[in-house]
Amino acid sequence: MVQGTEGYRFQNWASTYSCHPELYFEPTSVEEVRQILELAKQRSKRVKIVGCGHSPSDIACTDDYLIRLNKLNKLLQVDKKQQRVTVEAGMLLSHLNEELASLGLALSNIGAVSDLTVGGVIGTGTHNTGIQHGILATQVLNDLDTHLKQSEYFRFFWFPHTDKVTVFYADRTDKPVKASSSWLWDYAIGYYLLELLLWISAFFPRLVPWITQLFFWLIYSVKGEQVNRSDKAFNFECLFKQHVSDWAVPIEQTGKALGQLKEWLERNPDVRAHFPVEVRFARGDEILLSPCYKQNSCFMNIIMYRPYGKELPRERYWAAYEQIMKRNGGRPHWAKAHSCVRQDFEKMYPAFHKFCSIREQLDPSGMFLNNYLEKAFF
Repeated sequence: MVQGTEGYRFQNWASTYSCHPELYFEPTSVEEVRQILELAKQRSKRVKIVGCGHSPSDIACTDDYLIRLNKLNKLLQVDKKQQRVTVEAGMLLSHLNEELASLGLALSNIGAVSDLTVGGVIGTGTHNTGIQHGILATQVLNDLDTHLKQSEYFRFFWFPHTDKVTVFYADRTDKPVKASSSWLWDYAIGYYLLELLLWISAFFPRLVPWITQLFFWLIYSVKGEQVNRSDKAFNFECLFKQHVSDWAVPIEQTGKALGQLKEWLERNPDVRAHFPVEVRFARGDEILLSPCYKQNSCFMNIIMYRPYGKELPRERYWAAYEQIMKRNGGRPHWAKAHSCVRQDFEKMYPAFHKFCSIREQLDPSGMFLNNYLEKAFF
């Protein structure tokens, strides 16, 4: 019988949420997972599964049983003809990327972080950008259709408290890798300097717009073509702790939603918003609770950094952002911070009740619920 560990403390990557599960498990086989679930059923315990804990929300927290699948991380099957691989849910994307590269394969799209498990990114709707791919513009960037057609993986960053936008194009190529190591070094130095300046701005909030201008200049000054392996090109180094919220609005609401966020910040100059607002795109799908269910979508990702672990005020900014996203038909990223409850999801998702019916059939005792999910489904 697989043994659980007492006294384990789980904390997410951003150090914003933690819990003390009654028992913590690291199963090494599917059979051990079955044993844990049977034990939980016998003792009327709830079960949550966690990957790397990167989600900036309490989605993985529980007081009962917590399972980490880090030892279920094997590559099981490769079908090069179909360009398909089968892996266990606990495999890190960073490891999968290496395995695929050795086979001459790659994921068609990948998020900004690879220190995540395969099961986690599937279960929470993790995304990157590219309207041709599944799970933008302000009034100063009004050629959205042109940009979407011009680059397969188009994204842009808007810098709050400015009218500045930085555009990134990324496309497939057969050119040899020629990533600039010096640019990566300068970029890392820039972010460490950002952390120091944002910590100082906690005592002098008026510095935030100036800091934003400075780092826009730093990023904008990086020009030229970079060629790299897909996962290395798509991944961004988070570097230090942060609060994150990410909502998807119908793509036709892109300019309106971002314009309203900009206007709100201008009307509330005492609110200081950290940059960037990252804007990405994803194709609509048929997944019942996908943020992109039946609609091509624009994801708008906002950040409030925690320089050296210091909490900075974000409540008004967060609340205003959520209201703007809701007014424009938005849906929150399941793994990111949000305040939505069942009544919100009933309005957002046409198939919400269908999903609830399926969930209740598969988990009638609520074994896989926690506080986060109870707010969503009850």
